[in-house]
Amino acid sequence: MKKYSVLLAIVALVLASLACQTIMGGGDNGFDTPEMPGVPQDSDDDFEAPTIPPVEQDGGDITVGGESPFPVTGDAFNVISTPQSVTYQTNMSADDVMKFYRDELSKQGYTEDTSMTTTFGGMIAMFFEGNGKTVVIGGAPVGDGSVSVTVAYQQ
Repeated sequence: MKKYSVLLAIVALVLASLACQTIMGGGDNGFDTPEMPGVPQDSDDDFEAPTIPPVEQDGGDITVGGESPFPVTGDAFNVISTPQSVTYQTNMSADDVMKFYRDELSKQGYTEDTSMTTTFGGMIAMFFEGNGKTVVIGGAPVGDGSVSVTVAYQQ
């Protein structure tokens, strides 16, 4: 029963990461009309655009946020990081992503809880314990051949 609850939590994390991708430019949100980029079509003169965090763009890749305590793959793109989590996309396979985190987190003193590790249909769920913390990793195929990965401390 606990395993299904954890899987549900991982699926929720993955869906949240996909939502972040949509917010960061992967979906149509009614903004960016030719006349007024960044402003909704039905705006009036009193409309004030929302403030967003600093964004760096390099060759179409997006990086938002600051430092994250988690390693990311060398080909990571569309990176969104906080002191508690990181979400990104990679062109590595799900199996390669799992191997990457097994290697990297073991170097940081974490041990994988293999009883909770699950992979099916390209989706990833992994848990690591160590340093008094639990690290949760979730991943899912995006559809363009890449995998969306979210790594976070379990709260």
